[in-house]
Amino acid sequence: FSVASFCSKQTVMKELLFIICFLFSSSAFAQQSADEAELRRLKTIDWPRAYREGDTALLARILADEFQLIDAAGEVSDKKAELAYIQKHKPTYTFFVYTINRLDVFENGTAVVAGIGLMKGSDSKGPYQISYHSSNVLIKRAGRWQAIASHVSGVKRE
Repeated sequence: FSVASFCSKQTVMKELLFIICFLFSSSAFAQQSADEAELRRLKTIDWPRAYREGDTALLARILADEFQLIDAAGEVSDKKAELAYIQKHKPTYTFFVYTINRLDVFENGTAVVAGIGLMKGSDSKGPYQISYHSSNVLIKRAGRWQAIASHVSGVKRE
């Protein structure tokens, strides 16, 4: 038994443990970054596109079957109602942007995306600018993020 040999083995083991921990945390960080990027694209590009273009196939992929929306008036709708709505209603806005203020991805495959939407356009009442707050809960199933709940509040028309 050699003290130097024992200490050397301990040092090697510590270095290996450090490398394993580093690789694991780097992998987890990379996955979270990929999830965050996917969620940002979904909420700021794909979801608005589905409503703007009346794309029911795209919206059907975004919304989980058990999706539920609570609007600013407290009315509840589901996936079927949202798909029917975008088929019948063409948007009157010419500008839309959604700014994410909160994006949290949890280790159980759940995410919260919240922010402020801003629309500008013109309708039968004339030119308008509408802002609103929304909170969205999404889950990851079979490698794909889907919305299960949304809540809209603070709608202001100017």
